Order: sequence, then C-alpha cells, then structure tokens
Amino acid sequence: MLLKWIIGAVCLYILTLIFPGFHIEGVVTALVAAAVLGLVNLVVKPLLHLISLPITILTLGLFSLVINGFSLYLASWIVPGFEISNFFTAFFAALVLSVLNALLRPGDN
Repeated sequence: MLLKWIIGAVCLYILTLIFPGFHIEGVVTALVAAAVLGLVNLVVKPLLHLISLPITILTLGLFSLVINGFSLYLASWIVPGFEISNFFTAFFAALVLSVLNALLRPGDN
C-alpha cells in the first residue's frame, strides 16, 4: 500500500512535466496530493458514478473520463501547493494519469 502511494505521487509529479497548467510545489505536496486523490477516489468518485449512471450509459462509459478529471480537479482544490489551471488540463491529466498508473502498477489489474 505504501508503494502504491509513492507510485501515485511519482505519477502526479510526472504530470507536472507533461502539462504546463499542472503544478505541484514539492515532494511532500505530491505525497499529500496522492493521498487526497486516493480519498477522493474512495469517497466522492463512487457517488458521482452512481449519480451520473444514466449519462454514463448513454455515452458508453466515456463520461467516466469526465468524473476522473473532476476528481483530480477536486483534489487540487483541497491540497495547497497542488494547482491545476483549468478543467481541461485536469481532464487530460486524469487520462494520462490512468495510463501511467496502468503502466507503473501492472500487478493491480
């Protein structure tokens, strides 16, 4: 579990290198942001999926990408020193974050 948390923080830091509107102040902020993102994904994300189930079905699951972007944007609102310039940056960063997590955590599949 500790390794997953550290990998999540590394993935968030990699996003700062890819997206100009994505900023994390330091290592501690990246670790806190990874923890908060995990909590947001644990608590808020399932509720959003339940509420948006009809539109998710209509879009054949693509609306889940919007929910992932919102979860990442919400985590940036909560953690000081973790900033995302706009929702579109959060949306594309969440997409890349999903790919990075899949590559760096192959045992979770």
